[in-house]
Amino acid sequence: MTKLGAKELRKTDPSSEEIKAIKRHPIYIVLDNVLDTYNIGSIFRLADAVAAEKVYLCGETEYPPNHRIEKASIGTWRWVPWEHCDSATEAIKNLRSNIKDLQVVAVEQNSKSIRFDQYDYQLPICIVVGHETEGVSKEVLEMADAIVELPMFGINKSLNVMVSAGIILYKIAEKI
Repeated sequence: MTKLGAKELRKTDPSSEEIKAIKRHPIYIVLDNVLDTYNIGSIFRLADAVAAEKVYLCGETEYPPNHRIEKASIGTWRWVPWEHCDSATEAIKNLRSNIKDLQVVAVEQNSKSIRFDQYDYQLPICIVVGHETEGVSKEVLEMADAIVELPMFGINKSLNVMVSAGIILYKIAEKI
């Protein structure tokens, strides 16, 4: 498959056959009320990078067409299958009803969380990231098989949602 640069991706409108031809991995990304459109667009780029099966944009999360998402995604939103759901809990319930042995992992700072590098990620997997201030919703945390977090060694409490997702997804990519 020919890799496209940012210039080509911004101008390319893929056919359904081209999208289906991409070998995808059983990785599902759920955005639980992520509000920053640049984070959303960047997560589309990330989903493309790991060849995720699908992105679920849930709750208040904006979705394409949106100029800022399109700009940040450099057009990858056209290549990555995605769906808008009313809530992240709805998306997870639907995934679990259709995918056997799906692992649901929330990325969140929580009293029940473990370090991201101490968890045994298995495919198929659903990664959930949450609102930039409020985090992953309580209801989703209760549904998760695990909650993982990234250690913070400086004064800052947390990393950007897209950066956190990237670290976790590339940890999962080690299994591919």
